[in-house]
Amino acid sequence: MPLVSGKLLLEKAHEFGFAIGAFNFNNMEFLKAILEAAEEEEAPVFVQTTESAIRYAGIEFLSGMVHAVKDKYSIPFALHLDHGKHVETVLLAIRHGYTSVMIDCSDRPYEENLEVTRKVVSLCAPLGIAVEAELGRLGGVEDNVESLEEVLVDPDQAKEFALRTGIDALAPAIGTAHGAFKFKGEAKLDFERLRKVKELTNLPLVLHGASGVYYEYVNEINTYGGDIKGAKGVPDDDVRKAVELGINKVNTDTDLRLAFIATLRRLMSEERKNVDPRKFLKPAMEEVKEMVKRRIRLYGSSGRASLF
Repeated sequence: MPLVSGKLLLEKAHEFGFAIGAFNFNNMEFLKAILEAAEEEEAPVFVQTTESAIRYAGIEFLSGMVHAVKDKYSIPFALHLDHGKHVETVLLAIRHGYTSVMIDCSDRPYEENLEVTRKVVSLCAPLGIAVEAELGRLGGVEDNVESLEEVLVDPDQAKEFALRTGIDALAPAIGTAHGAFKFKGEAKLDFERLRKVKELTNLPLVLHGASGVYYEYVNEINTYGGDIKGAKGVPDDDVRKAVELGINKVNTDTDLRLAFIATLRRLMSEERKNVDPRKFLKPAMEEVKEMVKRRIRLYGSSGRASLF
């Protein structure tokens, strides 16, 4: 199946009550791992890039890789701009064949967020490109997103925002955080707030900052010279509950990074005479692939490609 609009993926997930994995990539290894995992799981998927990924690799390379392989896979997938902070970046994504975008002005005053989002919708809607926006503010640091303050979404404001902007999906802040160090204690997601947002907006909802930060990878990284002691993520049970309450797209970046780096660190320590990067990168890519499959199953999207 060719590359599809994010609108189609979001609508099906919303209608049938499951979530689609949205996985970040900035190189060939991650993109290949994501799409192969989705193909084997027969799952729809978003492949997505941030503004910092675009600065790192160049949008021509990132979009070029996706469009070069889009007919190789049978599963439906969308190319998504994650955390686009500027209208100019959205326009760049449109010109390079992205089928879904996020405009994230959640760090700006409410009315400014609303007006910029409305402008992006006016640009994307005629082209059939999905638009995601965010209300509230997640704490933590990841890629080009950084906030030291957490602000949870107001459900009534979310309803107004959805009606006035015409967005296709909303990312409500309910207590998750970006990066590997999400919580100092136990995870505390506001599920009642999530339930109200879903009820009032009746929109596909997106969960950011949802990586599990699994102990086995944290431990492996620390064992082989890393220093991420205390890294902690969102428990799988909390993710399942969020999906049950109306989350339809789950962003995952940190878990892929941890799987990749843990494998690299171990192999570089064990195979000290190796000078062929492929012998490091291929196993690391395979570990990312297994992580993507693990997350796809968690979101309930395995086998859902048959809906399209």
